[in-house]
Amino acid sequence: MFRPLNLIMGIFSKDLGIDLGTANTLVYVRDRGVVLSEPSVVATDTRTSRVLAVGKAAKNMVGRTPTNIVAARPLLGGVIADFETVEIMLRYFIGRVHEESPFLPRPRIIVGIPSGVTEVEKRAVHEASIQAGAREAYLIEEPMAAAIGAGQPIQNASGNMIVDIGGGTTEVAVISLGGVVVSNSIRIAGDALDQCLVDYIRTEHQMLIGERTAEACKLAIGSAFDDIEDSTTLVRGRDLNTGLPRALELSTGQVREAMSGTIIELVDIVKLALESTPPELLADIMEDGIYLAGGGALLKGLDKRIETDTDIPVKVAKHPLEAVVRGTGHCLQNLKVYREVFLTEDGYPNN
Repeated sequence: MFRPLNLIMGIFSKDLGIDLGTANTLVYVRDRGVVLSEPSVVATDTRTSRVLAVGKAAKNMVGRTPTNIVAARPLLGGVIADFETVEIMLRYFIGRVHEESPFLPRPRIIVGIPSGVTEVEKRAVHEASIQAGAREAYLIEEPMAAAIGAGQPIQNASGNMIVDIGGGTTEVAVISLGGVVVSNSIRIAGDALDQCLVDYIRTEHQMLIGERTAEACKLAIGSAFDDIEDSTTLVRGRDLNTGLPRALELSTGQVREAMSGTIIELVDIVKLALESTPPELLADIMEDGIYLAGGGALLKGLDKRIETDTDIPVKVAKHPLEAVVRGTGHCLQNLKVYREVFLTEDGYPNN
């Protein structure tokens, strides 16, 4: 039966792919590409429950707010910790994309989710997307989306290995013939590296620094491999003995030492996935290499560290920060195929 309203909505709505990350949310618009990348942070006035800022404006408030304002991430470890705030955040980002044409129909949305989430958590993301204004919402596991976004031939009868290191979770998957053969997920990623640095400076130097300072230090001189040129950076915080401000110069070696425990865990989950991979697929991976995606892929020397410990070539995806959202965008361009391959009739990913 011909339905002109559905046809009009399909033509004019801005179908969206969303990487709903613990640290950052990215939005892809069909036929336009990645149009938005903002921190997954919401600032709220606790006295009135009013949302004051979302995204970059909210992140600038972290650690600088009065007692009645809380600037926090509504997602922890890749899953929804505060349903209502996630809904508000999604509505804000969808509104940002649609603000040029506010009268356009509600969009169809594909959202990337960690592979280790429960059915309850999947339904929470799906429901939040619908409540935020989507007329249809689909979910795709982040490793699959990252592999698609990295350009891996996932439909071929060959082994493709993707390691997606985000803010809250690290996802490792071996994919063949459009399906996940091996999948591991741990809630240790970029945020854990930042916390390691905070703990190290507090323990070794009796100084307290904030999470934004730790992240900036990691980005400036952080590394995962010994063969990285040594450099230094200045961090500022509060002396735990005097309570007064203090500056401290850290070297690349010190930062690497601080993060070493978490880096070992990240390498170990890759090894664990390789141990569970069928021999034929493992042979393909040894030839084609392991692909790194996510913000953690940008840590200096991480690719060399994994390559050294596994004896398998490691490649960083062309756009590691955008791999997942680009994968959702590719699915938007081929939604019919995506539905048949990845979705069951109720709109949730096939296991």
